[in-house]
Amino acid sequence: MNIVKRRQKKNIRNFEEERAEKLSELGDRLRRVRLELNLSLEEVSLRTMIGPRHLQAIEEGQLEHLPEPIYIRGFIRRFANALGLNGVELASDFPVESNQRLLNYSWINWPSAQWRPIHLYILYIVLIMCSVQGLSQMLDRPILQASRLDIEPPPPAKPVQQQERRPAPSQAKLTAKQSPTPSPAAGAVRIGLTLKAESWIEVVADGQTQFQGILPEGTKRTWEAKQELFVKAGNAGGVLMAVNDGQAKQMGAPGKVEEVTVKANPES
Repeated sequence: MNIVKRRQKKNIRNFEEERAEKLSELGDRLRRVRLELNLSLEEVSLRTMIGPRHLQAIEEGQLEHLPEPIYIRGFIRRFANALGLNGVELASDFPVESNQRLLNYSWINWPSAQWRPIHLYILYIVLIMCSVQGLSQMLDRPILQASRLDIEPPPPAKPVQQQERRPAPSQAKLTAKQSPTPSPAAGAVRIGLTLKAESWIEVVADGQTQFQGILPEGTKRTWEAKQELFVKAGNAGGVLMAVNDGQAKQMGAPGKVEEVTVKANPES
């Protein structure tokens, strides 16, 4: 077992090293092209809706400062497209296969995991027992159903008056729709974001990052904090923000980066 674990750790380590080397190679190429085009990270961020910190992490090959590998591949594709490169081809060079696949592969190829004759014999007995039990249940089911029909009387019909007292489905749905949205707790603050266009969003509640990424058009999200909420939008013109269930307002001009800080009212 110790040998198996050492092999698994070795495979994972080799895969992570390969992924880090590939990211460093791609990031260096993207940085050289960006400098040749005389573009800043902020300008590329507005084109791609990717935060400048993530763009810098890609260029410097800082894998630990980036999200899951599948998202990193999407960032590389959009980064390359913004620089006029073939984003699909460049992003396909970044590996995104999971570590679990490596674990499974190493376990399957270890000699001690091979099936032995005794294992096959036990499996054969279990399959026979399951088959016999299933066949017995299939044969007994019609007999039980027939006995129930002979013994159990038919259920009594429901009175007409009870059926008339039930509320109509339309009224029940209307009541559910009219139920008010719970207000934020006393002394807290709540913001609601509605995306009219795709935008990169960052939300920090009481110093803790709650969300950082791209939200598509039509998304509606709500966050709440006890003291303070910080919101940053890469495309402020496509984001409507409502504070404490108030009227939603546009955060800024289209294509502009805007930051908003909302503090909670202290309890009276």
